[in-house]
Amino acid sequence: MRYFAALLFLVLPLPALACGVAVCLVDPDSLSLPNVITFDETRAGSGPGYLIDDVLALDGARFGERFAGQTLFTQGTHDVVAGAAFGPLTLLAGDTGQNLSVVTFMGITVLNGYGQAGFPKREAQGEGAIAILFDQDQSAVALALRGGEAGTGEVLFLRRDGSLLARVPVQPLGEFSLGFLQAQGGSDIAGIVLNNTDPQGVAIDTIRFGKALILG
Repeated sequence: MRYFAALLFLVLPLPALACGVAVCLVDPDSLSLPNVITFDETRAGSGPGYLIDDVLALDGARFGERFAGQTLFTQGTHDVVAGAAFGPLTLLAGDTGQNLSVVTFMGITVLNGYGQAGFPKREAQGEGAIAILFDQDQSAVALALRGGEAGTGEVLFLRRDGSLLARVPVQPLGEFSLGFLQAQGGSDIAGIVLNNTDPQGVAIDTIRFGKALILG
């Protein structure tokens, strides 16, 4: 875990405004963000977790699989969501057993996406896409991930009209936090999609968002 955190720190550009793309990967500790979602108060279960077959609505954001108009395909046992969406941005749940689950393990509660093999199969857990629709447009987002065995991932950023703002690859995946900041002071992030093709899959532990204050 420390290895991944150290590696990520070495490659993260600070400040984010010079990364050359619309959304920059930054040190999450450089972002002070007022809104925090954990899944600690969400109904959860052990093992495969508590199945959520519909959109999950929490304070400030909703969670599903993808947005209307996007393409969903599979890569091995993983779901991959691609492309722009219809506007206004509309969140969709996955098919029955292929949406989300909330899992409690050793005192930690996380949100999983379920892949094509379906709930409760282990090979599906953590291998589905997770889409997040914010109630308000954002300038920055931070995600704390669990799982990951040095596989690959990407985060898609979409505007409220469904257009694709940025596609940010993340590799290698592991148990660490990721920070994303829109370049040039923009605040057009209405939704994101987290894809992964990690051998063990990944889950979201915590998400932070809101008007960003850049630290130090």
